[in-house]
Amino acid sequence: MPAPDYKTTHPKNRKQWRQWLEKNHQTSPGVWFIYYKKETGKPRVSYEAAVEEALCFGWIDSLPRKLDEERTMLKFTPRKPKSVWSKLNKTRIEKLSKEKLMMPAGFASIKLAKENGSWDTLTATDNAAENNELPADLENSLSKKRNAKENFLNFSKSVRKQFLYWIDSAKRPETRRERIKQTVLMAEANKKPGASGFKL
Repeated sequence: MPAPDYKTTHPKNRKQWRQWLEKNHQTSPGVWFIYYKKETGKPRVSYEAAVEEALCFGWIDSLPRKLDEERTMLKFTPRKPKSVWSKLNKTRIEKLSKEKLMMPAGFASIKLAKENGSWDTLTATDNAAENNELPADLENSLSKKRNAKENFLNFSKSVRKQFLYWIDSAKRPETRRERIKQTVLMAEANKKPGASGFKL
């Protein structure tokens, strides 16, 4: 169920979600956004539309959670100052800017990210995933285990990005080493993030 400190909202369309953000983006600590699964055929805001509107107001999505057989909920919160920016979200920002949907709070979050460096934090990681490249320490560790490197390189680009983001976001060398160790174990077992017993 939703965390007690976050309210819920269940907009029936994109306009209603944008209206909620207009009213609450400066004062709310976050919200559980509820939406119907596509197969229900019921009025819903798609994941992509929900994320785009959140970016317009300087917010970001995080935890998805199953609510029931028909509905999923997703936690949205104001973006933290040091929150990193993926290539996908940068592409979304370009699109939203051209469509003139961006709001002052959204532009402010971008300005802050460029000033503190978090805008470019994941650039190398994005490029590595795009080109199927590996950091030297990860490649060395993967090569020591049978099939681990091959399995890792055969993961989809989005899955490789998840692993690489997780490793590169480690703030201490020992944390990075531990994350590489876990990544190797998952690759050796050919398991993706979220698989039973394997979580990032």
